[in-house]
Amino acid sequence: MTATSTQPGSSPAARPARGRIAARLLRGRPGDPVWARPALLVLLLATGLLYMAGLSRNGWANEFYAAAAQAGSQSWKAFLFGSLDRSNFITVDKPAGFLWPMDLSARLFGVNYWSLLLPQALAGVATVGVLYTTVRRWFGPGPGLIAGAVTALAPVATLIFRFNDPDAFITLMAVLAAYAVTRAIESGRTRWLALAGVLFGLGFLGKMLAGFLALPALALAYLICGPPGLGQRIWQLLAGGAGMLATAGWWVAVVLLTPPAGRPFVGSTTDNNILNLTFGYNGLSRLTGNRGGGFGGAGPAAGRGLGAAAGAAGRGPGAFAGAGGGGGGGGGAFGGGTGITRLFTPEWGGQISWLIPAALIAFLAMLWVSRRARRTDRTRAAAVMFGGWLVVAELVLSYMSGTTHSYYSVALAPPIGALVGIGSFGLWRIRHTWFARGAMSVAIAVTAAWAWVLLSRSPGWFPWLRVVIVVAAAGAVGLILAGPVLRTATARSRMLLAVVPVSLAAIAVLGGPLAYSLDTAASSYGGASPSAGPALTAAGGGPGGAQGFGRGGFPGAGAAGRGAFGDFPGGSADGRAGGGGFGGARAGRGDFGGIGGNATVSTALAKLLETGASNYTWAAATQTSDAAASMELASGGVPVMALGGFRGTDPALSLAGFERLVSAHEIHYYVGGGGGFGGGGAGGAFGGRGTGDTADGAGGPERGAGGFGAIGGSSSYAGQIAAWVEAHFTPQTVGGMTVYNLATPGPSW
Repeated sequence: MTATSTQPGSSPAARPARGRIAARLLRGRPGDPVWARPALLVLLLATGLLYMAGLSRNGWANEFYAAAAQAGSQSWKAFLFGSLDRSNFITVDKPAGFLWPMDLSARLFGVNYWSLLLPQALAGVATVGVLYTTVRRWFGPGPGLIAGAVTALAPVATLIFRFNDPDAFITLMAVLAAYAVTRAIESGRTRWLALAGVLFGLGFLGKMLAGFLALPALALAYLICGPPGLGQRIWQLLAGGAGMLATAGWWVAVVLLTPPAGRPFVGSTTDNNILNLTFGYNGLSRLTGNRGGGFGGAGPAAGRGLGAAAGAAGRGPGAFAGAGGGGGGGGGAFGGGTGITRLFTPEWGGQISWLIPAALIAFLAMLWVSRRARRTDRTRAAAVMFGGWLVVAELVLSYMSGTTHSYYSVALAPPIGALVGIGSFGLWRIRHTWFARGAMSVAIAVTAAWAWVLLSRSPGWFPWLRVVIVVAAAGAVGLILAGPVLRTATARSRMLLAVVPVSLAAIAVLGGPLAYSLDTAASSYGGASPSAGPALTAAGGGPGGAQGFGRGGFPGAGAAGRGAFGDFPGGSADGRAGGGGFGGARAGRGDFGGIGGNATVSTALAKLLETGASNYTWAAATQTSDAAASMELASGGVPVMALGGFRGTDPALSLAGFERLVSAHEIHYYVGGGGGFGGGGAGGAFGGRGTGDTADGAGGPERGAGGFGAIGGSSSYAGQIAAWVEAHFTPQTVGGMTVYNLATPGPSW
């Protein structure tokens, strides 16, 4: 008797089934052109290479979030709440949702550079794939491929999808929600709107209200273009809102209902209340710049920010422009001044603005060609959805005056990609009309002219590129406008005359973003305010003015080719002022060493913290979350208490409470110095001990208020604790840091 194999998939029926699946994967949908699926696979593969190649060169990227992901991989409670340390003293300044993919990756692959950055890179590839699927569904594979390529090559997208900030997560959620809304507009089914609401709720769990930038436009698109009657459309949108509230609300409810003693302190709040974080620090304060929007203005040191404290140190009034405690009209910290032109300034322009003019032209063209169409017309629906998304996000980012970073502009990449893809293909199909030829010509010409301006801001960086872009644009525009004259050519000539202008137009509109993105992928970044692309000379300083934190914000910074505060650990010493070539070390792009940069903790200090750590709840305490994060990452995840949170001013623990913990032998060491913004008392900001500035910047000798005064100064709980430690314990220097052994009190204890 012959034995019969029972291995799964070995039967003749199973083999053809696998073959059909593989063929479908390679060939795509039956109605698609033969080139569509291979082109999509090439796009996704290229995007994956762009986002993943050399991914570990960014190190921990933003240490603040890397340490929280490490803690979440060690403790399920830290996973749930988004704690900075596994002993759950304080949370990060965002909800925990965006950390969960990193936490799980670290549990699977261990805590390392690659495992913490891979989820963001995969989110980037997924974003491109989902946007392609969304656009292809209504307009075909050609527009979908253009939309995906434009999105993938946005320099800020290349930056953020290789970084561990929450913006990668919320961008993917927004694109998924856009797909769900397109399905809802197709079918009129409530379940798709409910799914869109769930996805926006997940976006909230990534970055709170920032996850809702696309929400108004998508809701309006369904309200205008959805198939059912108006009353039913309203109720369906309310159902979507219920899904959003349920998805976002369960986590908020868990934090609210858990007694404070049973959970970590809610970081970046003044009252340990998650609603304060939602509507204050991560909400209206970001828009208005009022209390809590910047680094000052929270906790016991309320109202006294960096601008006031900097005066006595010779930095001039208003150093760190717009970053004072109350915010104000000067623009958000790190984001430059507010106004409709903000996205075109040196701080923002190279990140995202390359194709904004073309996208707006496409938006208007789509509205025009659909002006007489029926209410449910898909071109109009796409214009409202993606054009509205672009306009709303542009206005919010242009006028928000709280803490703002240029990398927030990644929210614009998907709508720009969709509008350019849909608009360019639609206009090309009706290129026999003067309207279409004129709109395409203007879009290409304006895009090339703006690329010349952007590239001129780095004149020593591939200076020939802007010439190539302008020449290609001129050729494309000339051939497009000459279309009617060339109709009499043979069929073969007409095909060639179609391929040439399309190729030239691709060079003209994508050459600049592609070069910026390749440079970004080949460079290393770290810190709390990374910025894509080469160094600039038109950024408010001398050659090589730093991008990120300090560009134009610190008077005198960036002169003589130095990045702002480039001589501090984690900063760029030369600002990469000139010369061509991709890549380079840009850890922080002028950031401060302690503000989310790569770990600068010495091996000696790391070993000290590890020694006996298992006998204590916290191996150490320090002023700020960033200082604590560096220590945790360098020492393999031993818990470090960040007394003042991210800003150094969070009232997370009173002096009396700290004394009780020390008496109970819950904390082994206190580490001062090198604490970024939070450096008061025993080691001010940038490591200074001594008296430092006063909280109001008057220059008087207020003991313990080192560095930037009120930020972690003696008037805050963290500053009071620092002064108490300094008075009662004997300091020692370990690896350049001032360390106090709280288990061995000094003579005055």
